[in-house]
Amino acid sequence: MALEQRGQATGIAQDGHNLRRRNVPDHSTSNGSVTQASPDEDKKKSQIPKTSILQILDEWEFLIAPLLFTLVSFFTRMYKIGLSNIVTWDEAHFGKFGSHYLKREFYFDVHPPLGKMLVGLSGHLAGYNGSFEFKSGETYPEELNYTFMRLFNSAFGALCVPLAYFTARELNFRRSTVWLVTLMVLCENSYATISRFILLDSMLLFFTFTTVLCWSRFHNLQKQSFSPEWFLWLFLSGISIGCVTSVKWVGLFCTALVGLYTAEDLWNKFGDLKMPKTTLASHLVARVVGLIVVPLLVYMFSFWVHFVVLENSGPGDAQMSSLFQANLRGTEVGKDSPLEVAYGSRATIKNMGYGGGLLHSHVQTYPEGSQQQQVTCYHHKDANNDWFFYPNRNEPLYDPEAPLVFPGDKSVIRLIHSQTGRNLHSHAVSAPVTKGDYEVSSYGNTTIGDEKDHWTVEVVSDAASRDRTKLRTLTTAFRLRHTSLGCYLRAGTVNLPQWGFKQIEVTCVKTNNPRDVYTHWNVEAHWNERLPAGDPGSYKSPFFRDFIHLNVAMMTSNNALVPDPDKQDDLASQFWQWPILHVGLRMCGWDDKIVKYFLLGNPAVYWGSTSCLFVFSGMLVWYLIRWQRGYEELRPAEIDHIHYGGLYPVAGWFLHYLPFVAMARVTYVHHYYPALYFAILTEGFVIDWVTRPLARKDRRMEWAVYGVLYGVVAGLFVLFRAIVFGMEGRNQQWSHLKWFDRWRITD
Repeated sequence: MALEQRGQATGIAQDGHNLRRRNVPDHSTSNGSVTQASPDEDKKKSQIPKTSILQILDEWEFLIAPLLFTLVSFFTRMYKIGLSNIVTWDEAHFGKFGSHYLKREFYFDVHPPLGKMLVGLSGHLAGYNGSFEFKSGETYPEELNYTFMRLFNSAFGALCVPLAYFTARELNFRRSTVWLVTLMVLCENSYATISRFILLDSMLLFFTFTTVLCWSRFHNLQKQSFSPEWFLWLFLSGISIGCVTSVKWVGLFCTALVGLYTAEDLWNKFGDLKMPKTTLASHLVARVVGLIVVPLLVYMFSFWVHFVVLENSGPGDAQMSSLFQANLRGTEVGKDSPLEVAYGSRATIKNMGYGGGLLHSHVQTYPEGSQQQQVTCYHHKDANNDWFFYPNRNEPLYDPEAPLVFPGDKSVIRLIHSQTGRNLHSHAVSAPVTKGDYEVSSYGNTTIGDEKDHWTVEVVSDAASRDRTKLRTLTTAFRLRHTSLGCYLRAGTVNLPQWGFKQIEVTCVKTNNPRDVYTHWNVEAHWNERLPAGDPGSYKSPFFRDFIHLNVAMMTSNNALVPDPDKQDDLASQFWQWPILHVGLRMCGWDDKIVKYFLLGNPAVYWGSTSCLFVFSGMLVWYLIRWQRGYEELRPAEIDHIHYGGLYPVAGWFLHYLPFVAMARVTYVHHYYPALYFAILTEGFVIDWVTRPLARKDRRMEWAVYGVLYGVVAGLFVLFRAIVFGMEGRNQQWSHLKWFDRWRITD
């Protein structure tokens, strides 16, 4: 069978005698260490009578075993899945996002859209109309088939089990180890629990598993380069990378693992002097297309569908450009707005940087610096976003009865905050966060002030006209240069502290960079009773610009998810707590009347996999020292097995775990789940490696050892089954599961 083929190191000569040979005296020969899996399996088959039913089961194990594992997996993920009829944990977020797709309302979230579109699809298939608000802890209405939506999500979690089985086979683990890896994924309590709700994590895990499977299968086909099957798994790898990244950006860590492998593979091929240059170029082009272009197209396609479906105005409009908003159905942006801005016009002014908000002010003042009224950028509709266009103090006062005057390029204007009457102002005081820039504040009023209230308009472009003598709603991009200081009004991606409500800092930047889009502004909405209504929404916003804009906005908002020192988050946890299973997570209220779920892993899986990360590191150091001393106890196939079956899973664990060490954002236990899979694969390799001598000497003893491991993993899942299937009644009845005080299973 194709799945039973074994891979070797790629792009290098396969001469076993010369591979990694050092110029030192031969102190040792092969000492009978690890052998490949296939001779063991062949020996086993030779001992089975040809007419035995065991031979049939043995030959069809690659279908029978994953089928049985999958059936049990569907049971563990779906049993009593509708028991709790309340909105549980982050269902409040992702269920609501699914509702927006059904109502086709534009919303904003820090995650890419694929997973949430699948949630919306589950709601559509369930006959849900999107009317429920998914408030945390609220009871689901009878007309909402939340059980079906949960079942839809749980299917992704259940399918991770057969994916783990086939991945372990592709990593050349023995059958007993393949079963162990599959059982650890099947009986991992946290995987089973988190797959039972309307969340993105089951989808993230599913596409992480598919990416690893596709990568390992593609590696094992290196001797069949450019064959149809080779191309198939190459492009499946690219599609899977695109999907996992389109669910959550954590998928980028999986992308990095495949990228690391690809770089090494191409480097080895580059060093193969026997390979024709045209073949090397073909390998390079194939990987660029399959592993860069295809994932990018999948990722962009998910956003294209996102924009097409969400055609109505919704709560996330303000994150997008004004032109984008103007083309949404039911929007107020640009609706009945006069096309040309005049003195006396009231308007909202939007920053055109990626993820830019609306120029905003409120009565709160800066706690330091000038201590004047704060000026920020805000992403939501608010009366504090409105500003009046007024002439500067050297011109006659604004007269609402006088003929209209239209500011344009090089006009010197004042902007007066409509709610407080204060002028947009800057001075030679350092900004609160970006100390190299000047502070921007609101100061004075229509009569009190100075020349530091003056701003010179510099028109950058206009999507509707080449005429720069006027500012036009939505279409004119302009900069505001402080007339006295020469700096430019800017709103970047820096968030103010809690005293500024985590809103975007607005500064006056000293550097004159006309290409800095964060210094570009446009009028989004405009009111002036003396001017006729226009139709600025007739101009379309390009898809690629919207795509980049939304992704930068997501990144900016994601970076703002930092722990609040003024608030205690009982659900948050630290990175060091995850591998040792130091904490769990209560997914709902803990009242006796509520069905309770506790997000906690299987102790055998967690502690075993974490221990094996250290064991593998020790093994690697041991063999490197032996190699440096001149011992050649490992054959090329065994070195290859350590490399791809052990080292790459460890690399995958580091890539998925270490970013959370440096990450400033708030973190929770479920952030470890993709990394946990690579730790499980590492444990599979370590156990497979250390038990191979035992497998050669006494197969019954080998299966006895594995039987104990199977029993411990499955037994602990059964012991902790209540936290997966739901705890009903008083929580004290599960006090026997509270092994440590940090496991808050009981009060």
